[in-house]
Amino acid sequence: MLMPPRSDLKKKLMPLPGILLVALAPVAMASDLAAQDVDWFYLSMALFGGLAMFLYGMEQMSDGLQAAAGDRLKDVLAGLTRNRFLGAITGTFVTAVLNSSSVTTVLVVGFISAGFMTLTQSVGIIMGANIGSTFTAQIVAFNVTQYALLLVAVGFFMLFTAKTERVRHYGSMLMGLGLIFYGMGVMGEAMNPLRTYEPFLDLMVRMENPLLGILVGAVFTGLVQSSAATTGIAIVMATEGLISLPAGIALSFGANIGTCVTAVLAAIGKPAEAVRAAVVHIAFNIAGVLLWIMFIPQLADFIVAISPSSPELTGKARMAADVPRQIANAHTVFNLANTLVFIWFTPLFAKLAVALVPEKPKAEKVIVKPRFLNDELLEVPSVALENVRFEIGHMGEIISDMLTTLWMAFQTRNRDMVDEVIKMDDKVDVLSEQILEYLGEIQQESLTDESSHYFQVLMTATINIESLADVIETDLTAICKKFIDYQLEENDETQELLIEFSKTVSGAFDRLVVAIKTDDQNAAAEVIALKEHVRHAVDDILKNQASRLSVQTSKDLLLVRLELELVDQLRRIYTLTKRISREFIPDELALKVE
Repeated sequence: MLMPPRSDLKKKLMPLPGILLVALAPVAMASDLAAQDVDWFYLSMALFGGLAMFLYGMEQMSDGLQAAAGDRLKDVLAGLTRNRFLGAITGTFVTAVLNSSSVTTVLVVGFISAGFMTLTQSVGIIMGANIGSTFTAQIVAFNVTQYALLLVAVGFFMLFTAKTERVRHYGSMLMGLGLIFYGMGVMGEAMNPLRTYEPFLDLMVRMENPLLGILVGAVFTGLVQSSAATTGIAIVMATEGLISLPAGIALSFGANIGTCVTAVLAAIGKPAEAVRAAVVHIAFNIAGVLLWIMFIPQLADFIVAISPSSPELTGKARMAADVPRQIANAHTVFNLANTLVFIWFTPLFAKLAVALVPEKPKAEKVIVKPRFLNDELLEVPSVALENVRFEIGHMGEIISDMLTTLWMAFQTRNRDMVDEVIKMDDKVDVLSEQILEYLGEIQQESLTDESSHYFQVLMTATINIESLADVIETDLTAICKKFIDYQLEENDETQELLIEFSKTVSGAFDRLVVAIKTDDQNAAAEVIALKEHVRHAVDDILKNQASRLSVQTSKDLLLVRLELELVDQLRRIYTLTKRISREFIPDELALKVE
C-alpha cells in the first residue's frame, strides 16, 4: 500500500488535540505564573502535558524514520554484523532509526537464534545501540522551539497532501520533530517560575552530587522507559538555567542505567539468548557508569572545551545558552568512549552472559514452536517480515527432513519411518498456521510498497510450502506404504532412474531452503534452471515404463502404476518448489534461467 489508510492516520493523531489543549493552556498562563508564587497545579499540568507531547513527538518521528528507512534495515543488519566494529556502527544506525535500543536488542536475539551471528559478535551491536540512543538528545539540544509549530504545520501538510509515499514519511518525521520541540517549549515555560523558587534551586545544587543525580536519572528512566526522555528533560531544565553541566551528566549516566529496566522487562520469559543479550546490555551500561563516575568534573571540562560557547553572556543566561548542547555532547561522548573502550572485551561480556544465564533444557509440551516470530518486532514491519522469512526457512528444513526420511523409508521398506514422516508434517502445519497469523498482525501495521510486495511473497511461499508438505504427507507416504504392503520391488534400471530423480527433486527443494534462509537469488535461480533436467528425467522414466508394459501380470502392472504415481508426485513437488523459487527472484532473472 502507498501509505497507511487515512483512518489509521487519524487514529494515530487522535491524541494530538487533547495533548495540545493540555499544553497550550499552561503556556498562556506562564506570564502570570512568573509573577506569582508557584502554582503547582498548573505547573504540573504543563510539565506532564509537555512531556506527553515530547514523547508522542518522539514516537511520531521514529515512525517516520522507520517507514523511510525500514526496508533498508534488513540489508544493514545482514551485511554489517560479522565484525565487531561494523557491528557497533550497525547498532548505532539501527537504534538511531528505531529510537529504541531495546528493539535493537530483540533484533540481535533473532539473528543469534538464526545462526547468523554469535553472542560475541552481537555485543558490538548492543554497544553501538547506546551511541544511537543519543541521536534524539542531539536533536533536542538545537532548541528551535520558536519554529516548532512551523515544523508541525509543514509536516502535517506533507503527511496529508503529498502524493508519494516517501514524502508522507518525511512529513510524519517532520511533524514529530516539531512536537518534540513544542513539548520542550511547554515544559520550559512551566519550569520558568522555578528559577526563583529557592527549595528547587537548592535541590538542583544537590543534584551535582553524582550519586544523587545518577539515582534520580535511573529511577525516572525506569519509570518512563525512555533514556531520551530523561536526557531531554535535563536539556529543557538547562535551557532555563536550572541545571549545571555536572548535574546533567549525572542524570544522563542514570538514564543509561535506567534504560536497562526496559531490557530486563523485554527478556522476562524469553529464551536464554534474549536474557543473555539483556545481561550484556546491563553489564555494559553499568560498567560504563562505574568507569566514569569519578571523572565527571574532567568530562565536564573536556565537553566545555569542545562545545560552542557564548562568552558575551553571563550567569544563568550563559548557562541556558551553553549547557543544553554540552549535556547532549557529554551524553554522546560518554557512550562513544565506552564503546571504544569496551569493544575490545566483547568475548568477556559474552562469557559473562553465558556464565550468568546457562542454557536450561526444558521438557517440550508442544511438537514445535517458532524460532523467530517476535511480537516486539511488529512495530518494525520490514524487520518482522525478515523474521518471517527465517521462520519459513525453519519450516523448509523440516520438509527437507521429511523428504530424506521418506526416501530412506522407501529404500529400506520401513513403515515406522513413513509414520514418522506423517508426524513431521504436523510440525509444518503448526508453523504454517503461526506464520500466517503473524503475517496477519504485520498487515495491521503501516507497510511501504516494498514491504507490501514482500508480504505477498512470504504469504504465497508459506501457503505453497504447506501444500508441498501435504503432497509428501498424503500422497507420497500412501505410495510408499503400498510398495511396502504389496512387497513390490523395482528392477535395477528403474530403481536407478527413480533414485536419481528423487535426488534431483530433493536437491531442488534444499536449494530453495537455502535461497529463503539466506535471501540468495542465485540459489532460487538454480531451482528454476533445473526445469529441463527434470523434464528429461521424467521422459527417461516413462520410456523405461513403456518398455515393461508387455509384462501383463497384475503385480507388474500395479508396480508400474505406483512407479508412475511416484514420478507424478515428485514432479508435482518440483513444480511447487519452482513456483516458490520464482517469487524470490526478479522477473528479468527468472526469464533468463527459464
